[in-house]
Amino acid sequence: MMLIAAGWISLLLLLGGLGLNRTLTGLVSRNFDEQLGYMLTGMIGSAEIGPDGEVLFIRPLADQRFLEPNSGLYWQVRAKGHEDLPSRSLWDRSLNVPADHYDAQTHTYDSDQFDGEPLRVMERQIVLPGSDAQWMFTVAASRKDENIQIKRIRSILVYSFVALGFGLLVMAGLQTWYGLFPLRHVRRAIQKLRTTGASRVTDPLPKEVEPLVNELNALLAHTERQAEEARTHAGNLAHALKTPLTVVMNAATAQAPDLADTVIREAAVMRRQVDHHLARARAVGRRAVGIARAGVWPSLEAVLRAVERLYGQTRFDLDGNQDSAVAIEKQDLEEILGNLIENAAKYGGGSVFVTVDTTSDPKFCEVWIEDDGLGIPEAERVRIFDRGARLDTGKPGTGLGLAIVRDVVEIYGGTVALGESEDLGGLLVKLRLPRAVG
Repeated sequence: MMLIAAGWISLLLLLGGLGLNRTLTGLVSRNFDEQLGYMLTGMIGSAEIGPDGEVLFIRPLADQRFLEPNSGLYWQVRAKGHEDLPSRSLWDRSLNVPADHYDAQTHTYDSDQFDGEPLRVMERQIVLPGSDAQWMFTVAASRKDENIQIKRIRSILVYSFVALGFGLLVMAGLQTWYGLFPLRHVRRAIQKLRTTGASRVTDPLPKEVEPLVNELNALLAHTERQAEEARTHAGNLAHALKTPLTVVMNAATAQAPDLADTVIREAAVMRRQVDHHLARARAVGRRAVGIARAGVWPSLEAVLRAVERLYGQTRFDLDGNQDSAVAIEKQDLEEILGNLIENAAKYGGGSVFVTVDTTSDPKFCEVWIEDDGLGIPEAERVRIFDRGARLDTGKPGTGLGLAIVRDVVEIYGGTVALGESEDLGGLLVKLRLPRAVG
């Protein structure tokens, strides 16, 4: 920040200094030329032709320096075929002004004809009454005074802009230091978290960093919640595997005759438990990656194509908003829909009706899945979501489908509820998922 500030300050001061230098030196030069112009106009206004045909001045020129030798201010009148009329300040010198050209307008230029004395020369040719000659009136002044003034102006500009730049850099440094000072408090607070094992930043901090601290505390809470979920999953999985392992161990120790059947049965139980917890772990991991987005309609079409191969005799109808999108990873959405639609086809009577976006709620999207089966009694609609709960044991299954659906949906902040279908008479599953933003 300091380097950027120094670069911009230096660039702007340089451009401003160059522009101001050009303006001020131009004013000095124009003022110098105007003074020469006044003198030249005074000369021409005071000149007339004398009886001998030469130029004479009816009144003396006002500036005393024209009478002082080598004073730095000179005039001269010249015409072809006539003697030069110089000022006394020229002494034994003359201005080298060619008379073989005609300047109807004032002509101004710089000259170095005098050694060590640069001149500013202004000339104009006039035809005076009573003479046919073209008289060249010339005024010259030493540029030393002009150069001294310009040098003084540039010196003042350099010192002023250097002081201004230094002051601006100091102010920018103080502003940067003071502006970033609250971050030092945050650094010390984070260091305290690391050294003391605290879970939140509770120290009083400046208002400028309160949003940052709030986000930091939210991140810590999110991380702590994920760690707690991981510990809970590990504990639940360990507890779920402990009983089957104990049964297998006891059967093996007692050398039970049905050991093989016991191992197969308990291994199936352990596999279901592992699948369940892996599904939850995947959902938590995907949720932690960032804001997910999935289209409901494309996922439903993909699920229906797969389920139709297994239940070719079942009729599937799909209706609703085709543009609905939810804040869930596509793989998790298809797993949820796959479990629910497969259950509807398995336990229904041959018809499954899926409706997308049945609510105008701007925060949630509802998907209704209906079938024409026997449905589920209201007293059993809560228990059916428990792991391993099955009402119809005559059909294959593990009883983990609805449990996985509930856990994954709740991880993403949604809900799933059961009811009775008014149109088909069977089970109605109301899947409520957070709507994707944008």
